[in-house]
This record gives sequence, C-alpha cells and structure tokens, in this order.
Amino acid sequence: MKFDIEGIREVQRKLFSTLYNTYNFFAMYANLDSFSFKEAYIPLEQRPEIDRWIISLLNTLVKEVTAYFDDYEPTQAGRAVQEFVDEHLSNWYVRLCRRRFWKGEYEHDKISAYQTLYECLEKISQLMAPVSPFFAEWLFGNLNKVSNRNTAASVHHTDFPAVVESAIDSELEERMQLAQDISSLVLSLRKKKDVNIRVRQPLQKILIPVLNPHMREQIEKVEDLIKSEVNVKGIDYLTETEGFIKKKIKPNYKALGSKMGAKMKAVAAAIGAFTDADITTLERDGQYNLLIDNEQLQLQLSDVEIISEDIPGWTVANKGALTVALDITITPQLQDEGNARELVNRIQKIRKDSGFELTDRILVKVAAAETLKSAIINYNDYICTEILADSLELVPQLQDGTEIEVNDLKFNVLVNKKS
Repeated sequence: MKFDIEGIREVQRKLFSTLYNTYNFFAMYANLDSFSFKEAYIPLEQRPEIDRWIISLLNTLVKEVTAYFDDYEPTQAGRAVQEFVDEHLSNWYVRLCRRRFWKGEYEHDKISAYQTLYECLEKISQLMAPVSPFFAEWLFGNLNKVSNRNTAASVHHTDFPAVVESAIDSELEERMQLAQDISSLVLSLRKKKDVNIRVRQPLQKILIPVLNPHMREQIEKVEDLIKSEVNVKGIDYLTETEGFIKKKIKPNYKALGSKMGAKMKAVAAAIGAFTDADITTLERDGQYNLLIDNEQLQLQLSDVEIISEDIPGWTVANKGALTVALDITITPQLQDEGNARELVNRIQKIRKDSGFELTDRILVKVAAAETLKSAIINYNDYICTEILADSLELVPQLQDGTEIEVNDLKFNVLVNKKS
C-alpha cells in the first residue's frame, strides 16, 4: 500500500486525539477529587448499568483484539480499539456520564465512574501497546504513577489483558447498541435539509416498528436514555407497519453480483416484486428464500438496500432491520420549550464570557420579541433554575446589554451578577 498522509490524519483524529482528550477529562476531575484508586474495588453488580455496559464491551474488545493478534491481523486489532474509543468510550460513555464526574459528592456513584473509566484507559493502553508502543507507554505511565496499581515499570512489562467472561453481558451490549443506533438515526433525521430541527427543540415522539417481543423489551429498557439523547417526549412501538411506514427495496448489486452470477437479472426482478410483508419477513429473519428456475436461493439482509419513505408530518430512516419514524410537528407548547432551551444556552454563554463563577447568582432582563414572550413566561422557573437566576424580567426595551439570537430573532439581554 502507498503511504497515505490523510489516513494518518484520520487515525490521529479518531483514535489518538480522542483518547488523549478522554484521558485529559479523566485526569482533570480525578485530580480535583484526589482519586487514585485507593478505595476498594466496586463489584460490577453494584455499579450503574452504563458502567457494566462499557466494562462488558471492554472485555468483548479484549477477546476480539486477542483473536486478531493471534491471527497476525494487527490492522484489524487497531481498528477494533479505535472503534471502541471513538464510538463507545468517548462519544457515548464519557459524554453521558460527564455530570457524574463534575457533580455530586465523592461517594459510591462517582467512585464507580472513576474506577470504570480508569480500567478502560488502562486496558486500552495494554491492548494498543504492540502497535502503538510510545502512546501506550505515555498513557499507562500517567495512570500508574498516581495509582501504583501495577508494579511493572512499563506497559510492555505487564501481562496482556485476559478476558473476564463473567463481565460480558451480551443482552446489555445489544440493547445499548440499539439505543446508540436509534439515537443516531433520529439525530440524522433532525439534520436532514428539508427538516433541520435543532436538538434543543423538543419533539413529541418517535415510532419504532418492532420485529419481535424481545426487540421491544430491549428498547424499553433504554427508553429513557434514548428520549433524553434525542430530546423527544415519548416512544411508540408498532407491531404492524403496513399502511403506515412504506418501504422500497432494491438489490445491492455489489453484494449480489458475485453470488448470483447469471441469475442476477431474475433475482433482481424477484426483489423488485417484494411486498411490504416480504420486506418485513426479510428484516425480521435476516434472510429470505427465493425460488429462481426451480432452485432455492437464500437472500441475506445485506444483499439488499431497504429505504423507508417519509410520511406527511413524519420523517423516516432505517439502518438494517431497524426503522425509526420521527414526528416533526412542532406544537406551540413544544416551540415555547425549544425557545426556552435556546435562551438558556445563550445566557449560559454570556455567564461564561463575563467570567462569572459557576455558583454566582444572576439577575436577568430580556427585551424579547413578541413571539418569544410566551416561552419566557411559561418556562420562567425552568430558565431561572438552569442559569442560576434570582429573577428573569421581561422589559419593553433595553439600551444596553448583549444582543443575542434565538431562532432567527435578535434581541437584547442584560445579565448582572447579584451583589
């Protein structure tokens, strides 16, 4: 392969920068709380579900990386580590657990979060050591010089991590992956050009067609997490989508071409004749038997592309067998809540730019446009709580203050620290 500087930059961004930032996040709060892994190890069954999930996934990673190295596949091993760090540890675990590190007392929950993240960072340094010796040494050294958990002088003197089978919970990994996939689909729907609804704008609900009772049970267990992540009020489940969500199906010629050969034309015609029920069967079972020229051929879900069509008032997306429909109707009440959230964001920025301490109380005056007044009146308590304001006053006009913009509406806000 030719040397590719862009490929280097991609790995630097997705793996090394992400891991560096994750370590810095951990180190900053661990230093503030004087965490050094001196407390007794908290058993997994006594930790929150999100901690058990990332430790389960970590041990699954250990199993995968070990198998890749045993097969002399260091590239695949490195990619597995990168995916874990980028998609799961940083973008999901750390992001969802941030408040656990910066808020609350130094007690069971916070210690559990520290121990969990420390264990992930330590094992990642060991897993990546064969292919990234210097970064792994830096990361391991920074961790171990504070905790002294390991008597080895170098990461390269430690034993390669062994998988803890009892820590792997495949059911938990499955439902958290569903939460990630559903959230990703909904967020992508919000960003569509013809939709473009910011995440701070609450929406009423999403609909998820479930292929079996197990799928519904798994999603229900992470329902609150999904609703919080994508800012929707509720999730409804569909067991029969015919007449509501329409889908189109077409062959994946790249996947099918080499398998079907001369039968490709007949297979494509058969796929083109699929009914909604046929598509549902393929999604549910992951395969479908076709009879072509008196020969039975097995069609896999990866052999086709399934596209969901939007419905008036809804927008729809799918990933494999998973389909999500997002209600994009914004009622006046939802609009007010969205405007209130946007106002909180702008005032928080003013607080930061003004150099206020996190605990400083403030007094706020707003000369808002008519369309924003109902949001300020109806969500006054919520806004004040979020921005630590003792008062939030609507005034006809302001000569001074800071000009801000909420949903294309510009107006002045005056923020003063309470003396």
